[in-house]
Amino acid sequence: MTRAVLTAEAAEKRQRRLGGQLLRRGLRTGDRLGVIAADTGASPDSICLLLAALRLGIVPVVINPALLPAERQALLADADPAATIGPGELQSMAAAEDAAGTDLAPAPLARPMLYTSGTSGTPKGVWSGILSESDAAALVAEERELWGFDAADRHLVCGAQYHSAPLRFAFGTLLAGGTLILPGRFEPTAVADAIAAHRPTTTFMAPVHLQRLFDLPGADTLDLGSFRLVAHAGAPCPEPLKRRVLARFPTGTVWEFYGSTEGQFTACSADEWLERPGTVGRARPGRTLSVEGGTVWCQVPPWARWEYWRDPDKTALAWQDDAFTVWDLGRLDDDGYLFLDGRRDDLILSGGVNVYPAEVERALATITGVEEVVVFPRPDPVWGQRVCAAVVGYIDAGAVDRAARGLLAGYKRPKEIHIVPEIPVSPTGKVQRTRLAAQLHLQDVR
Repeated sequence: MTRAVLTAEAAEKRQRRLGGQLLRRGLRTGDRLGVIAADTGASPDSICLLLAALRLGIVPVVINPALLPAERQALLADADPAATIGPGELQSMAAAEDAAGTDLAPAPLARPMLYTSGTSGTPKGVWSGILSESDAAALVAEERELWGFDAADRHLVCGAQYHSAPLRFAFGTLLAGGTLILPGRFEPTAVADAIAAHRPTTTFMAPVHLQRLFDLPGADTLDLGSFRLVAHAGAPCPEPLKRRVLARFPTGTVWEFYGSTEGQFTACSADEWLERPGTVGRARPGRTLSVEGGTVWCQVPPWARWEYWRDPDKTALAWQDDAFTVWDLGRLDDDGYLFLDGRRDDLILSGGVNVYPAEVERALATITGVEEVVVFPRPDPVWGQRVCAAVVGYIDAGAVDRAARGLLAGYKRPKEIHIVPEIPVSPTGKVQRTRLAAQLHLQDVR
């Protein structure tokens, strides 16, 4: 995809045109709009479509293009959108430059509905409803106060548009009058070229993006002096990489935060991390953290509330009054700094993307010859964790892999398949995913 630059002024015009087309299609406040993201990464048109919809109170449901057609259709059936727009249709809409525009609210009246999963492995939409104009303004204001978005910013968009964090930073920049630099699907060389050509001031990257950027030949000579903010999240950042990032970017520019699709918990400056290596910071402004029985809870203001789409039971389990949890484990020190002791054991974080073993196990169990299967993580030097499977049955690893290609999107498929005579269990008869690699005597990949 050709690199693009999108100013706030140009974005406003596109949003008004695209918003007008959404209204003429009969979409109204409170409707859901299915958006199938392009596999070429965020573009000016896709960013403007999403932001226009939100400023009309139309909630985009952004679908990962890497999903297989059946996986994609299952999410759309659950979301029940009033309309669905794919990359080709968006291109046609954007080409209609004579389309009449419409007025838009000054701030997004909703958050996108993105899908996550849980212990069952069944995807769940995170639904935040429609915000009042005062709550919408408060949401924009707290993001601007925390990250300092302003009209002078040139934000380098590196993440996918079906993840919450890249969208939040892109929207925050445009709403403050800043400019987006859109190199398309993440490719380290394209990102390095964009840095050299456009001198961005801000970016958000997952640790895997930072690692791939620094693995480029000549990365140590790349001029990073234009940045005032480099935010990272989405997966644990290995300490050697973190220290390299801190050394390469201008002093004080690197921030880490901890959160999820459901909501944001913490923010951590470079100095705070250096004083307490391993922390993910203290509660971000407007939040309060607590830890109960090892589980991290976060108290939030009204505009940050949410529910699991059409799932009141799971919603009730996730909330206690005005505090929610995504069942991650951690501890707070005496000064309120959070240290994560591990994600819940049903979650694998690979390249900043959540993979849920139960979903993968359910698919692999349908393969003829598979009698028992357990999916588990192993450390990966590039992606953080890799998806692995231990299989009992009358089948070989190659056959499992071939069958899995028709069942699961690429990022969910096991990168290692181990055929074993039996699945190790604890003395109480439970499978311990986090210990399975050791129990199978597998050596870590370096």
